[in-house]
Formats: sequence, structure tokens, C-alpha cells
Amino acid sequence: MTTEQKNNHALILRTNGEFEIIDWPATGARGHLETLYRAIDCNAIDAVDISPTLTMWLNDEGLITGAPLNRSATILYALYNEPTQHYVGNVVITGGTDRHGETLGLTKDEVATLVEMHLTFIPVTVPGQRDRRES
Repeated sequence: MTTEQKNNHALILRTNGEFEIIDWPATGARGHLETLYRAIDCNAIDAVDISPTLTMWLNDEGLITGAPLNRSATILYALYNEPTQHYVGNVVITGGTDRHGETLGLTKDEVATLVEMHLTFIPVTVPGQRDRRES
């Protein structure tokens, strides 16, 4: 397996429409949980299976605490499943699980596909070309 094919990434989708690609540790469940708590900034995690190869991790208390709507997460879920609720708060997207139940990270190709989908459905302001001439 080449470096490009390794499942060592995760994707944070923030409520403000921003995203961040992070490293997904290969250290097992303890390293995974610490990464999730830090990325989502919470103390209770819940997992939502989007598909057999995608898992969404979110703050288990987000609805109770009034976390803002995460439009990206809600749309991503709806692309794969019949929507049953809106998702709130920042979320982390990882791969599915291996045969031992370990959470897998995402490959670079999977991250690229998710980012492309995110940018397709979320309005993003892309800065225009700057004029290099001085005023």
C-alpha cells in the first residue's frame, strides 16, 4: 500500500461551512477518541454510520446544548440515506471499520471526493484574481 492509499486522514466539517483535513492516528481506540474529542471540542461522542465506508462523529450533547446546525453534515448524510434529523455542531468524518471493529481513516482520494461534494453543496466565496498593479 502506497502512502497515498493509506487511510490516515479525517475530515472536520464545521458549522460555519469551513472544513479541515486532519491526521487520523493509527494508535488504536484511545488515540482515536482523543483526536475526536479535540476536533469536535466535546466530552461525549456519538457515531452515525453514513455508509459502510463513512462514519460521522459528532457531539452527543449537541442537540441538548443548542449547537448550531451543520448544513454540510446534514446534506452529506442525506446523500446516502433518508434524512431523519438535522445534525448540529462540528463533525468529523472517518472511514468505516475494519474486520476488528477499528475505525479507519480516509484516503487522500476519499478526502478529495468529500471536499468536492462539500464545496458543491455549500456556498463558498472564492476570492477573485488580484491585480498586481499598484494603485
